[in-house]
Amino acid sequence: MDDIPQDVHENSREGTKKNFRFYEQQYPEVDDLVMVKVTSIADMGAYVSLLEYGNIEGMILLSELSRRRIRSINKLIRVGRNEVCVVLRVDKEKGYIDLSKRRVNPEDIQECETKYNKSKAVASIMRHLSELTGENIEELYKSIGWPLYRKFGHAFDAFKLCLTEPEKVLSEVTFKNENIKKHFLQIIERRLKPQPVKIRTDIEVTCFATEGIDAIKAGLKEGEKMGTEKTPIKIQLVAPPLYVMTCTALDKKMGIELLEKATEAVKKYVQSKGGEVVIKAAPRAVTARDDHSLSVLLEQLRDQNKEVDGDADSDEEY
Repeated sequence: MDDIPQDVHENSREGTKKNFRFYEQQYPEVDDLVMVKVTSIADMGAYVSLLEYGNIEGMILLSELSRRRIRSINKLIRVGRNEVCVVLRVDKEKGYIDLSKRRVNPEDIQECETKYNKSKAVASIMRHLSELTGENIEELYKSIGWPLYRKFGHAFDAFKLCLTEPEKVLSEVTFKNENIKKHFLQIIERRLKPQPVKIRTDIEVTCFATEGIDAIKAGLKEGEKMGTEKTPIKIQLVAPPLYVMTCTALDKKMGIELLEKATEAVKKYVQSKGGEVVIKAAPRAVTARDDHSLSVLLEQLRDQNKEVDGDADSDEEY
């Protein structure tokens, strides 16, 4: 899930092993979508643990496994696998929970997985807070997590909002002491604060008219002007006529849109002077490996051109 940082996914793995429930209610309601893990398979169906409800036991009856005729139960469901199910019946007195896999639609799976991943991320944060403060995790849920679920629909959404509007979120919770509050804010800041993303596009710029190189330089300047103080745009020559245009933004979509506008500005100016701009690679987020590959390429080109009299360095902006 895009809006959950990778380190939250990684840290949440351990958090889900604890037998505590994610939500205030002890049992799910009829028609709720739940994430379960298959624990065993019997003649009557499959026994599962409800991952969001402290791993309490539920059962998927054989008739609720598939809409089609069941030839082999092992081809439909396997021990250890996570499945999305819908709740059919809940007997709170006896603790029986009947579930269905066959009544789950494809869109239900996406909805449940999104909710589960967010809840798992919340569990990871709450577990970490419990470890740092020595407080019981269920007590932390009672004072912090569950009130935020009630107010904001999901505690994860409230955690993210806390980065920009902490007063709005913190007014809904009660901290036992300032130490818990301090650690809570530190964890949220470290885990959920957006990380800068490097965006890059590759373009070929040519102009064989009278103005030639000057037109290309001026056109690239027009592209750079589209950058902002917080998100400047940098253009580097790889090897004529190929250039790379980059920017670093907190919002990936915004960064891509910015480079698209910059490319259009370059194209408009260069074409007005009789030149042409061809997009070789559309704006996209690049990794550290991509950056390293580009650096190696520029270094190789610089070495090749080092002894060629009159050549510009290949890593100059243009």
